[in-house]
Amino acid sequence: MTGEPLALWAQIVVSLFLVLGSLFMLIGAIGLFRLPDFFMRLHGPTKATTLGIGGVVMASMVFFSAGADGLSLRELLISLFLFISAPVSAYMLAKAAVIQQLPLERRTRGKPWDQ
Repeated sequence: MTGEPLALWAQIVVSLFLVLGSLFMLIGAIGLFRLPDFFMRLHGPTKATTLGIGGVVMASMVFFSAGADGLSLRELLISLFLFISAPVSAYMLAKAAVIQQLPLERRTRGKPWDQ
């Protein structure tokens, strides 16, 4: 940034991405708090917080790209790493839970370790 104010269109886009990302992260946090067992807690927040962080990173990309001469590639690399690593880590956690046969809420459909 050179100290010049950001264009109005960029401010609006950055604000929309920040609000959208914050809403997704809030939904993920509420899901983590309210859902009854490990598998439900893993499923909802993993998707919601990934989209939330994606929105915040997109806002950062627009903010730093609008003030500079070109596209900011750091945020693209962060997004790529995030969208690759989040599903892999969720799978690893779910696999460990299945191996340990964590207790399920009785309303949870199916038994993952019987499949």
